[in-house]
Amino acid sequence: MSASLQGKIAVVTGGSRGIGKGAAIELGALGATVYVTGRSVSAGVLPGTVSETAEQVTAAGGTGIAVPCDHHDDAQVEALFERVRDEHGGVDVLVNNVYNSPDLAAWLGKPFWELPILAWDEVTDIGLRSHYVAAVFAAKMMVPAGRGVIVNVSSSGAIQYAHNVPYGVGKAALDRMTADMALELRPHGVAVVSVWPGLVRTELVMFGAQEQPDGRKTLSLPGEGEFDVSLAQSPAFVGRAVAALASAPDVMDRSGKAFPVADLAADYGFTEDDGSVPTLLVRPEAGG
Repeated sequence: MSASLQGKIAVVTGGSRGIGKGAAIELGALGATVYVTGRSVSAGVLPGTVSETAEQVTAAGGTGIAVPCDHHDDAQVEALFERVRDEHGGVDVLVNNVYNSPDLAAWLGKPFWELPILAWDEVTDIGLRSHYVAAVFAAKMMVPAGRGVIVNVSSSGAIQYAHNVPYGVGKAALDRMTADMALELRPHGVAVVSVWPGLVRTELVMFGAQEQPDGRKTLSLPGEGEFDVSLAQSPAFVGRAVAALASAPDVMDRSGKAFPVADLAADYGFTEDDGSVPTLLVRPEAGG
């Protein structure tokens, strides 16, 4: 990708680790100033903090700004965007990524009647409502400016069964939100796009992977199979999809739709560091 985001302002939610971290760094690599949000201010069971990601954004060529933020709290989110407005006058890119993946891991493959009601609340609050809230505050700056890109990190679970009932419902609702927000924002020059990563080598996935006798590391997902994580996408690869959309001249043509990350790689020409384009999907029939 040769396009530049120099001078552009981005907000990436849930950027301490995983896909959010990958997106923040790749936006930084194109020169963007990136506000990185998340609750992790010190290392826990999983590595990664908002400050560490912000430092890596700066090292990649952008300007990273760490903002500790609990996306359960609307007041903290509003304060984040007020800070962005005060410091830079507006925002050009919003990446809605924040998600309670550690809790979801304990609920994989379980029928809805065996799940705590909290499972629904966490998916629809942090996995959906938080994206809506961030988009509201971002749109208030993007609409008057007549430009902007919102990228929602979604999943092929939006169109077929994945993990459990709350997960699929949340992703389907997120993609519908993408479509409907895009309709309302199109007259104002603001694009909204969903991306569908494949299996991604996040810190959580690698934590749960088991080493096999042949040296491979595999991840078992209840009811969905066993997957060789060496064939999965890296957070950086998914981040390059986000950065490509953020800088793409044709992004308005994609507004309102959802795209598998591997398809975006084919369209925009980005790869993993080794030149490969991993296509491993948990649900291959949803990849087209």
